[in-house]
Amino acid sequence: MIEPGNGEIAVARQCELLDLARSSYYYRGCGESEQNLELMQRIDEQYLRTPFYGSPRMTAVLKRMGYPVNHKRVERLMRIMGIVAVYPKKKTSQPHPENKIYPYLLSALEVTRPDQVWGADITYVRLAHGFVFLVVVMDWYSRYVLSWELSILLDKRFCLEALEGALRLSRPEIFNTDQGGQFTSLDFTGRLEEEGIRISMDGRGRVFDNIFIERLWRTVKYEEVYLHSYETVQEARRRLSEYFVFYNRERLHSSLGYRTPQEVYFGGSTNALAEVPLEPRA
Repeated sequence: MIEPGNGEIAVARQCELLDLARSSYYYRGCGESEQNLELMQRIDEQYLRTPFYGSPRMTAVLKRMGYPVNHKRVERLMRIMGIVAVYPKKKTSQPHPENKIYPYLLSALEVTRPDQVWGADITYVRLAHGFVFLVVVMDWYSRYVLSWELSILLDKRFCLEALEGALRLSRPEIFNTDQGGQFTSLDFTGRLEEEGIRISMDGRGRVFDNIFIERLWRTVKYEEVYLHSYETVQEARRRLSEYFVFYNRERLHSSLGYRTPQEVYFGGSTNALAEVPLEPRA
């Protein structure tokens, strides 16, 4: 459908006209075997239940499931997926040695209002024949998903796109992330500083410093991702777009007094975003 040799219309413009993410167009598969993709799915499911498991324990769990794996294989797959146990260890995405690491600002902070604290994080999403990465920016107080993006690469570009999408809606007082290279990059932290936003970063390996997004990942995985086998990036993008609209506008949260994130974020309005589609940019 898209013609790379078309001299009249650039590929980026063709993708835009077809409402197709450029990352979807360039996607050619990750090169992992079907067995490795199955192992990655099991690792992902186990990690949501026991985020404190490193590769040795994860290897033991997989062996109990009947998979003949060794520690080095599991360690490699966890590294590809961006999974790190909660205790300090080697991280998948190391910050550049020249990039600043900011202190964690939320230990004793009571979050009492929307736009007081936002958080961002990245997770792995399996496809039928590959995988992609999902980044989300979320308001801590309301659990409202402000923006999200998909990418076939674990780089900073799609994180910056998600940040810009969120900033088009509002601006937080504090922005919290982990210490991954995508978030410690000068482009990302510099953009926050331009907006006068205070930067907070989790302790190394401390997944629960960003607990609200960790809970979001569990919800998204069990209510959407694990129930479907996405054949393509386009399908994953479409289904996740539908799910996040449901999550924000319809899903009742017991922790929010059985209100929706949208109602809490916008102070009770149920149609404040009726004209704003919650989906990543093409």
